[in-house]
Amino acid sequence: MSPTFKALHNRNYRRYAAGGVISNTGTWMHRIGQDWLVLQLTGGSAVALGVTTALQFLPFLLFSIGAGLVADRLPKVRLLQATNLAMALPAALLGVLAITGHAQVWQVYLIALVGGVAAAFDAPARQSFVPELVGSGDLANAVGLNSASFNLARIVGPGLAGMLIAALGGGAVAAGWVLLLNAVSFVAPITALRRIEASLGSGRKVASRQKAQIRAGFAYVAGRRDLVLIMAVMFFAATFGLNFQLTSALMATEVFGKGATEFGLLGTTMATGSLAGALLAARRTTVRRRTVVVAAVAFGLAEVVAGLLPTYWSFAVFTPILGITAMTMITSANTYVQLWTDSAMRGRVSALYMLVFFGGTPLGAPIVGWVGEHWGGRWTLIGGGALTVIGVVVSVLLIHRPGSRVESAVEGSTVSPTAAQPASPVQMPAVTSPETPPEAGLDAGSSRAEQGAFRFARFRASE
Repeated sequence: MSPTFKALHNRNYRRYAAGGVISNTGTWMHRIGQDWLVLQLTGGSAVALGVTTALQFLPFLLFSIGAGLVADRLPKVRLLQATNLAMALPAALLGVLAITGHAQVWQVYLIALVGGVAAAFDAPARQSFVPELVGSGDLANAVGLNSASFNLARIVGPGLAGMLIAALGGGAVAAGWVLLLNAVSFVAPITALRRIEASLGSGRKVASRQKAQIRAGFAYVAGRRDLVLIMAVMFFAATFGLNFQLTSALMATEVFGKGATEFGLLGTTMATGSLAGALLAARRTTVRRRTVVVAAVAFGLAEVVAGLLPTYWSFAVFTPILGITAMTMITSANTYVQLWTDSAMRGRVSALYMLVFFGGTPLGAPIVGWVGEHWGGRWTLIGGGALTVIGVVVSVLLIHRPGSRVESAVEGSTVSPTAAQPASPVQMPAVTSPETPPEAGLDAGSSRAEQGAFRFARFRASE
């Protein structure tokens, strides 16, 4: 099998991926249908669209940390079945309301919020489930294929939704049928998860119920300098750089004087680059943090170049480069967090990562919008790219210490994270056996970061 698709040799992952393609397509169709319904109900209010989007993402800020703990405590297969059902029911309800002519804006707001809560609990469980499903050897490939599935759906879903809405009359009722199709699409992942559950049986590891487990998740990340660096890099990139919906709209309309069709084309070309980036990421067997850092710098520089391009067509041709660099950065960071995290902590660490990743958007989007309004659309890309690069460089200088014991312990060799031994006995205390107490081999003056890294290395050795 091609290295690009090697994770598909795992039957359970094939089931999971097939369900994900169908569900992701439905999700992108839902976004178009929901936005179209809001526009129909409000006479084209952009403010109402913004409120709807904010309500969808608000639960990530409110519930991500608790959702990560839930993902660590409960069997992930059953939790994912529950979250998929919890996302399907609001979509079905909104679809029925639209088709019957009873939909109102406040109902859209409320249903978007409820669906967002379900999505907030689904995300850390879904992220931390893939390593359990495929193992560390195929994890990088599986994460890349998941991103490819998402971006393929991003290309197909909106166009399919638009064609269906147009074919069904273009009104609120047409949007309702699109929403219902999204609800039906959740049957695929739920069915796949039921088959996976039957195949895996019982015995999957979950975290025990103890006090202060959320605080333990924060302490674990704080003691891992490499994870802090990854999250800092992604915070700057997500806050100032990943605002394509806003920046592309300003470049298409304000800078180049184009309309909705040309704006839509930019979304397609960007998604094409993102798909290519995801497939390239799927060919990697492992990821190191320098990959994330280099990709983030390349992404920031690509944004600066994009902001300087003179014509619409030169900008459109260049957007796949933005997509490739952005997707390389995102998939590398995601893979690193999953690959180098203790399985008992993976849900909480994933939740913290997503909190940082999504939490920057409410802060960055208004700033980017203000820059576009006062300085022009080009500066949303030039400034956003420059701030991304500056943020990454500052993060590396403040957080990264080359050659430290923690750095060596976490990444060990350059071959694979599955290696059982640390890089060398000088860099890391010897690991005797899985039963060795966590403190064995550490002196009293060892820092919390070194202790955390040693526990992590011992855990890797015991697997």
